[in-house]
Amino acid sequence: MPKRTRAGALTMITGVALAVGASLAVPAAAAPTAAAPKPPGFLAAADLPPHPSSPWTAGKVTAGVPEAVQQDLCLGVVLGGGQNTWYREFRTDLDTHARQVSVRLPSADAAKSRVRKLDEDIVSCADRMEMEDPETRAAFQDHGDLPVGDGAHVYAIHTETSWGASDIRLLSLGREGNTMTVVDWGQMGGFRDAPVKAFKRTTVTAVGKLH
Repeated sequence: MPKRTRAGALTMITGVALAVGASLAVPAAAAPTAAAPKPPGFLAAADLPPHPSSPWTAGKVTAGVPEAVQQDLCLGVVLGGGQNTWYREFRTDLDTHARQVSVRLPSADAAKSRVRKLDEDIVSCADRMEMEDPETRAAFQDHGDLPVGDGAHVYAIHTETSWGASDIRLLSLGREGNTMTVVDWGQMGGFRDAPVKAFKRTTVTAVGKLH
């Protein structure tokens, strides 16, 4: 083969090889990822019962379930899974704190069933606290239903330890369609220190924002 022809052939072969190599080097297009589910509406700091001496601060709405809820005797069994669940933490500069946890279920019936189970766990929580820790005395109050969304309910639990610690906790449970929410408020004190009326307004707002 003449030298010019051989050189032309080699040039063509080299060009084809480079083109093939370049095409192999191009990464395949990444498969589209499903968008993260949008959380339901959450309370703002201003929606919490006013604190007499410290403003509320709200954290970010975060996907999942915090460890404190997973280990909670009243809420952990029902809310510990974390699928399609979001939460938001609230705090003051003093001893008062709060948290909202919302869960979106596949259907309204599934949400209704989950609410029923959580109601049972909250109502029995004070008794189970005393059984688990003989050094703790716990008392429960039922503050009734609220006509908002597909229903809401408010509860109070007071705990006192043998070494003198006394804490009051307000809990509310509400549902709108296939979404349920729990609002959890607590501070040092007893039943008389609990802002029940203001907390009921907070609960109405929380359920109203689930749309």
